[in-house]
Amino acid sequence: EEEVVEDEDMELENEMQKEDAEDEDDEDEEDDELHPKIAKLVAAHREKKSPRWTNRQRTLVISSRGISFRVRHLLADLRGLLPHAKKDAKLDRKEKINEVLPEICEMRNCNNCIFIEMRKKRDVYMWVSKMPHGPSIKFAVHNIHTLDELKLTGNCLKGSRHLVQFSSDFDSTPENKLMKEMLYQAFAVPNQHPKSKPFVDHIISFFLLDGHIWFRNYQVSWPTDGKKGKSEETHLVEIGPRFVLEPIRIFEGTFGGPTLHINEQYVKRTVPAKYKE
Repeated sequence: EEEVVEDEDMELENEMQKEDAEDEDDEDEEDDELHPKIAKLVAAHREKKSPRWTNRQRTLVISSRGISFRVRHLLADLRGLLPHAKKDAKLDRKEKINEVLPEICEMRNCNNCIFIEMRKKRDVYMWVSKMPHGPSIKFAVHNIHTLDELKLTGNCLKGSRHLVQFSSDFDSTPENKLMKEMLYQAFAVPNQHPKSKPFVDHIISFFLLDGHIWFRNYQVSWPTDGKKGKSEETHLVEIGPRFVLEPIRIFEGTFGGPTLHINEQYVKRTVPAKYKE
């Protein structure tokens, strides 16, 4: 009797497995018979499970209060160049940036931070920091020229991705390699970013010369298909903005911490007391 019961149980399990297999085949047939629009929505939903936007780099571009109009326009130009940039309210000078900025970056889901501050209404400094544990670099900014001021002939689509170019001098020393990597992560637009356009029409360049980093933005004029000649070759037209960064110090943490490298050639600009008003 026990053997008969076991045989019956096996038969029931086999029948249930056959029914499940038939149901799955019916579902597959229904998917094949879906309307084309519904099938496209289903395919889009499946793609969302494995998005192409894998490099989730975001950069917070922020400044302190008391900046001049020129620095404010430079801040707006940088935000326009970076589709993956996030913005926030200006920070008060009395606030500790090493405590406040990491919290803002955490709330805004930002991996990098570009912070611009102005001291004594003339000295402009730019911080480039990696969140949440550092390192961070402090630069002095010189020779600022904004887009509205230059009025150059170059042009590019807002939100398009750009190439990031570095001169070969960045590979000479370890501190230059670190600066190159941090600038690349802060300024490079991730592939397939939702706010970026799917083509490249301009290039951002960093040139290291005489201990200073020269920033330039150029339009790339690609040659058209089927035409040959000097006028149809790839050439660059400057767009702007332009500025010069002078490294001051590299810190291990975010906006502070132990010093990894200090630029001994940097001389802080001071005004003699007899010339002060």
